[in-house]
Amino acid sequence: MAEALLSIQGLQSGYGDVQVLWDATLEVQTGSIACLVGSNGAGKTTLMRTLSGLVPTRGGSIRFNGANLTGATPEAVLSAGIAHVPEGRRLFSAMPVRDNLLMGAYLRRDGEAAIRRDLERMYNLFPILASRAGQNAGTLSGGEQQMCAIARGLMGLPKLLLIDELSLGLAPAVVESLCEALRGLNAQGLSMLVVEQDVATALELADRAFVMDTGRITRAGSSAELRDDPAIREAYLGVV
Repeated sequence: MAEALLSIQGLQSGYGDVQVLWDATLEVQTGSIACLVGSNGAGKTTLMRTLSGLVPTRGGSIRFNGANLTGATPEAVLSAGIAHVPEGRRLFSAMPVRDNLLMGAYLRRDGEAAIRRDLERMYNLFPILASRAGQNAGTLSGGEQQMCAIARGLMGLPKLLLIDELSLGLAPAVVESLCEALRGLNAQGLSMLVVEQDVATALELADRAFVMDTGRITRAGSSAELRDDPAIREAYLGVV
């Protein structure tokens, strides 16, 4: 069996004296969408930040596309092909949408023409961003900000897109529109790892799912398997 695009084995990390992740293990296969679900405070965001090099690794390993990224800097992670759409979007609120998108391409060295083509590709993916190109990102609606954050990540031409809390604070219609766009990107070959508190949305979007509880991966399987798991249905889907 081919090596997974992303392989996390026994990952440990945390903040100061507080350890958050305890031997977390998961894999994302090339061309797939995986989701990480769990309650608030389970450690999902810490895992994403550790993958991105924003939180130091204390143990375990991170391999991506055949390379060892354990302890890599954020710049090295991005250069390797992992882009992170953080919780809360984290846009440059006083900068126009266009400049926010261009910030996603700051490590690229393939020329201005290629970057301009990808900028147009982002406008085609999310047409509302084209009409908001000169508008400061902080004045966008929540859904528009999430589109801008995703498009900024895509401007780095990642092989793997990490999305932390895709649907947070967004209307269901906006979430469905975002999911449709992500499915289209996945059909073009982009792999994804999505953190999501809305378990129903996550299991509908993803091929494979992982459940995190108190910093540990406690369950893993196909989305269909977890959707049919009575414990998951009772704990996260409100079905007994």
